[in-house]
Amino acid sequence: MCPTGTALRPRDAAKPSRLKPAFDVIDADRDGKISRDDLRAFYAGRRASEDDDDVIGTMISVADFNKDGYVEYDEFERVLDLEYGKANSKSKSNGGGGLMEDVFKVMDKDGDGRLSHDDLKSYMKCAGFAATDDDIKAMIRLGGGDETDGVSFDGLLKILAVDTVA
Repeated sequence: MCPTGTALRPRDAAKPSRLKPAFDVIDADRDGKISRDDLRAFYAGRRASEDDDDVIGTMISVADFNKDGYVEYDEFERVLDLEYGKANSKSKSNGGGGLMEDVFKVMDKDGDGRLSHDDLKSYMKCAGFAATDDDIKAMIRLGGGDETDGVSFDGLLKILAVDTVA
Protein backbone atom coordinates (compact mmCIF):
# COMPACT_ATOMS: atom_id res chain seq x y z
CA MET A 1 0.00 0.00 0.00
CA CYS A 2 1.36 3.40 -0.96
CA PRO A 3 1.24 6.36 1.43
CA THR A 4 -1.46 7.87 -0.76
CA GLY A 5 -3.68 4.91 0.01
CA THR A 6 -3.37 3.39 -3.43
CA ALA A 7 -1.53 0.19 -4.15
CA LEU A 8 0.96 -0.21 -6.95
CA ARG A 9 -0.63 -2.19 -9.71
CA PRO A 10 1.01 -5.58 -10.16
CA ARG A 11 2.68 -5.90 -13.52
CA ASP A 12 1.19 -8.59 -15.74
CA ALA A 13 4.02 -11.06 -16.36
CA ALA A 14 2.70 -11.71 -19.88
CA LYS A 15 2.75 -7.99 -20.73
CA PRO A 16 6.04 -6.88 -22.28
CA SER A 17 8.13 -4.51 -20.20
CA ARG A 18 8.19 -1.55 -22.58
CA LEU A 19 10.09 0.64 -20.12
CA LYS A 20 12.57 -2.01 -18.98
CA PRO A 21 15.33 -0.90 -21.38
CA ALA A 22 15.17 2.64 -19.95
CA PHE A 23 15.19 1.26 -16.39
CA ASP A 24 18.22 -0.90 -17.21
CA VAL A 25 20.15 2.13 -18.50
CA ILE A 26 19.75 3.86 -15.14
CA ASP A 27 20.20 0.73 -12.94
CA ALA A 28 24.01 0.87 -13.23
CA ASP A 29 24.76 -1.98 -10.80
CA ARG A 30 22.06 -4.23 -12.32
CA ASP A 31 20.53 -5.12 -8.97
CA GLY A 32 16.95 -4.56 -10.13
CA LYS A 33 16.44 -1.25 -8.35
CA ILE A 34 17.58 2.32 -8.85
CA SER A 35 19.58 3.72 -5.95
CA ARG A 36 21.11 7.12 -5.27
CA ASP A 37 24.44 5.72 -6.50
CA ASP A 38 22.82 4.57 -9.75
CA LEU A 39 21.43 8.07 -10.33
CA ARG A 40 24.79 9.67 -9.47
CA ALA A 41 26.46 7.40 -12.06
CA PHE A 42 23.74 8.18 -14.60
CA TYR A 43 24.11 11.93 -14.21
CA ALA A 44 27.92 11.82 -13.98
CA GLY A 45 28.24 12.95 -17.61
CA ARG A 46 26.75 16.38 -16.99
CA ARG A 47 28.10 19.36 -15.08
CA ALA A 48 28.29 18.60 -11.39
CA SER A 49 26.61 20.90 -8.92
CA GLU A 50 26.47 21.20 -5.14
CA ASP A 51 22.76 20.53 -5.33
CA ASP A 52 23.13 17.15 -7.07
CA ASP A 53 22.65 15.10 -3.90
CA ASP A 54 19.51 17.04 -3.01
CA VAL A 55 18.12 16.65 -6.54
CA ILE A 56 18.91 12.93 -6.60
CA GLY A 57 17.33 12.50 -3.16
CA THR A 58 14.21 14.27 -4.36
CA MET A 59 14.03 12.13 -7.49
CA ILE A 60 14.23 8.95 -5.41
CA SER A 61 11.67 10.11 -2.86
CA VAL A 62 9.17 11.15 -5.54
CA ALA A 63 9.33 7.77 -7.28
CA ASP A 64 9.84 5.57 -4.20
CA PHE A 65 6.21 4.76 -3.45
CA ASN A 66 6.98 2.04 -0.89
CA LYS A 67 9.59 4.26 0.82
CA ASP A 68 12.35 1.65 0.93
CA GLY A 69 14.98 4.06 -0.42
CA TYR A 70 15.07 2.57 -3.93
CA VAL A 71 13.03 2.77 -7.11
CA GLU A 72 11.97 -0.68 -8.27
CA TYR A 73 10.77 -1.32 -11.81
CA ASP A 74 7.04 -1.07 -10.98
CA GLU A 75 7.62 2.30 -9.34
CA PHE A 76 9.72 3.46 -12.30
CA GLU A 77 7.02 2.33 -14.71
CA ARG A 78 4.35 4.13 -12.71
CA VAL A 79 6.30 7.41 -12.67
CA LEU A 80 6.99 7.24 -16.39
CA ASP A 81 3.38 6.38 -17.16
CA LEU A 82 2.39 9.52 -15.23
CA GLU A 83 5.03 11.56 -17.09
CA TYR A 84 3.85 10.24 -20.45
CA GLY A 85 0.27 11.03 -19.60
CA LYS A 86 1.31 14.62 -18.97
CA ALA A 87 3.56 14.75 -22.03
CA ASN A 88 0.96 13.26 -24.35
CA SER A 89 -1.57 15.87 -23.25
CA LYS A 90 0.83 18.62 -24.40
CA SER A 91 2.19 19.30 -27.85
CA LYS A 92 5.86 18.55 -28.38
CA SER A 93 6.52 22.25 -28.90
CA ASN A 94 5.16 23.07 -25.46
CA GLY A 95 7.56 20.75 -23.69
CA GLY A 96 6.68 17.60 -21.82
CA GLY A 97 8.62 14.37 -21.76
CA GLY A 98 9.69 14.60 -18.12
CA LEU A 99 12.28 12.07 -17.02
CA MET A 100 13.00 10.80 -20.52
CA GLU A 101 13.80 14.34 -21.66
CA ASP A 102 16.33 14.49 -18.82
CA VAL A 103 17.78 11.17 -19.99
CA PHE A 104 18.12 12.60 -23.50
CA LYS A 105 19.82 15.78 -22.26
CA VAL A 106 22.35 13.77 -20.25
CA MET A 107 23.18 11.65 -23.29
CA ASP A 108 23.38 14.66 -25.66
CA LYS A 109 26.91 15.68 -24.67
CA ASP A 110 27.21 18.54 -27.18
CA GLY A 111 23.69 19.84 -26.52
CA ASP A 112 22.69 19.97 -30.19
CA GLY A 113 19.34 18.24 -29.67
CA ARG A 114 20.48 15.09 -31.48
CA LEU A 115 22.22 11.95 -30.24
CA SER A 116 25.17 11.39 -32.53
CA HIS A 117 27.12 8.17 -32.89
CA ASP A 118 29.68 9.60 -30.45
CA ASP A 119 26.99 10.64 -27.95
CA LEU A 120 25.49 7.15 -27.92
CA LYS A 121 28.86 5.37 -27.86
CA SER A 122 30.10 7.56 -25.00
CA TYR A 123 26.96 7.05 -22.95
CA MET A 124 26.83 3.30 -23.52
CA LYS A 125 30.45 3.02 -22.36
CA CYS A 126 29.80 5.23 -19.30
CA ALA A 127 26.71 3.16 -18.41
CA GLY A 128 28.72 -0.06 -18.64
CA PHE A 129 27.06 -1.44 -21.78
CA ALA A 130 29.33 -3.09 -24.32
CA ALA A 131 28.29 -1.62 -27.68
CA THR A 132 30.20 -1.95 -30.93
CA ASP A 133 30.12 0.67 -33.66
CA ASP A 134 27.73 -1.60 -35.55
CA ASP A 135 25.46 -1.76 -32.47
CA ILE A 136 25.41 2.05 -32.29
CA LYS A 137 24.66 2.32 -36.02
CA ALA A 138 21.78 -0.15 -35.60
CA MET A 139 20.43 1.86 -32.66
CA ILE A 140 20.50 5.04 -34.73
CA ARG A 141 18.67 3.31 -37.59
CA LEU A 142 16.13 1.89 -35.12
CA GLY A 143 15.53 5.42 -33.86
CA GLY A 144 14.86 6.65 -37.39
CA GLY A 145 18.10 8.60 -37.69
CA ASP A 146 21.17 8.37 -39.85
CA GLU A 147 24.93 8.38 -39.27
CA THR A 148 25.23 12.06 -40.18
CA ASP A 149 22.44 13.54 -38.06
CA GLY A 150 22.02 10.99 -35.28
CA VAL A 151 18.64 10.64 -33.57
CA SER A 152 16.15 13.02 -31.99
CA PHE A 153 14.39 12.71 -28.65
CA ASP A 154 11.62 10.72 -30.36
CA GLY A 155 14.31 8.47 -31.81
CA LEU A 156 15.65 7.77 -28.33
CA LEU A 157 12.17 6.70 -27.26
CA LYS A 158 12.06 4.28 -30.18
CA ILE A 159 15.51 2.92 -29.32
CA LEU A 160 14.43 2.32 -25.74
CA ALA A 161 11.10 0.88 -26.91
CA VAL A 162 9.13 3.43 -24.94
CA ASP A 163 7.60 5.16 -27.95
CA THR A 164 4.01 5.77 -26.87
CA VAL A 165 2.88 7.64 -29.95
CA ALA A 166 0.86 5.38 -32.23
